[in-house]
Amino acid sequence: MNFSATSTAGPVLSARRRWAALAVLAAAVLLLAIDGTVLSLAVPALTASLAPSAEEVLWIGDIYSLTLAGLLVLMGNLADRFGRKRVLLIGSVAFGAASLLAAFAPSAQALIGARLLLGVAGATLMPSTLSLIRNIFPDSAERTRAIAIWSTAFGAGSAIGPLVGGFLLEHFWWGSVFLINVPVMILVVVSGLLLLPESRDPQPGRFDVPSAVLSMAAIVPLVYAIKHVVGAGVDGVTVSCVLAGLVAGVLFVRRQRRMEQPMLDVELFRNAAFSGAVVANVISIFALVGLLFFFSQYLQFGRGLRPLQAGLAELPATLASIVVIAIIAQLVARLGRGRAIALGLGLASAGLAAVAAAANGPYLWLGLALVPIGLGIGLAMALTGDAILSAAPPRKAGSVSAITETANELGVVLGLAVLGSLLSLVYRSNVSVPAGLPAEDAARVRDSLGSALQVLQPQAAAGARDAFITGIQVTSLVAAALTLAAALLAWALIPSPRTPRPSVR
Repeated sequence: MNFSATSTAGPVLSARRRWAALAVLAAAVLLLAIDGTVLSLAVPALTASLAPSAEEVLWIGDIYSLTLAGLLVLMGNLADRFGRKRVLLIGSVAFGAASLLAAFAPSAQALIGARLLLGVAGATLMPSTLSLIRNIFPDSAERTRAIAIWSTAFGAGSAIGPLVGGFLLEHFWWGSVFLINVPVMILVVVSGLLLLPESRDPQPGRFDVPSAVLSMAAIVPLVYAIKHVVGAGVDGVTVSCVLAGLVAGVLFVRRQRRMEQPMLDVELFRNAAFSGAVVANVISIFALVGLLFFFSQYLQFGRGLRPLQAGLAELPATLASIVVIAIIAQLVARLGRGRAIALGLGLASAGLAAVAAAANGPYLWLGLALVPIGLGIGLAMALTGDAILSAAPPRKAGSVSAITETANELGVVLGLAVLGSLLSLVYRSNVSVPAGLPAEDAARVRDSLGSALQVLQPQAAAGARDAFITGIQVTSLVAAALTLAAALLAWALIPSPRTPRPSVR
């Protein structure tokens, strides 16, 4: 996105209308984040109804975010050209329609297709929301608060998704987790027509089709390679996809460096503080979304909880993330931004390690382990966006917004693809198939715990649950190690200037 000070934003809005417009934009991004995680609780129910394979379950989970990440830069440029409000409202209508298709999907393949359409529609929403915020709030101090609320809405949606999904699945069928999108999107469209101003870039430059194609070609093959390893191991397809993604990435970077108005300003990554903030942002979302994806399955498959019970069991992380709002100003004033981000990621790492240790124990210890995860990830997510913006010059605001949004969705994609694939790999390596089981049933046992529970007797199913719990432990420890590495990176690279402590009135 090539947002600049010359972007047409119309007259300055009144304070009341500015914040009312922000509420509309926050609702849109909140719903997008909920939709990215609410599906995790529905996996057992849709597994029983649609009988997807383990690879199809992963595709159902991450095709949405994969499409979103691949199209964000392209859709941001289209919004600059045709109007951010217009693209936002068109995308909202498309998102509601795709939600209807997903809710009534008759097969796993149809659900994957509907999720892909949701990703295409969703990709029109996030760039438009952040760009509109930059136009609606001309005052820098107000804009900072508005962007913080926007970021909080994204994080809150990821956290409350499992709770919303648990409530819906307790009372309705699995498709209800998509159907809930429709009335919210109608509200966004109606209120957006009334409250949002139109804005566009009057000089967007030439639209570069090769850059758009290369940006998608760099992401899709790499994620597919990660997924393919689970079912087939490292083979020619895996190597070819990795090489194709890397080649496309190199060509994309070279092309952006030669363009006067690039789709993505890759030169920003020469700033160590900027790169450190982006990496910390990706890993914080990676850990949160990956945890919610496999933890919801663990609570239902491994502990036998009903969907609503599983959603409530994840509530400690949600409540802890809300506490961040009350303490974040004091932490930044005392520690500085970089060290506060490092503290948050360190807390999340400790919590993830505690999940691995408590996987076979009473729920009390698991609930306590979720507290530092919610607190730490909430803190890191709230501050990394601000750090990214602060590390770049104001004239590059458009490129920064595109990078921020892409980093958010890349974290979601990698969290589902990497951690979900690792969990499946460990499960398959440890599960034992009972002797004498028909070949078709044996394949289902090796495929996933959800499929295994449908064909195994209770005594034999205990072994499959143990293999799944082993996968949970390994996955949690890997996520903990990566989050700790991100904490060290944030400490070393992101500046930590002290700010005056807020006065208490």
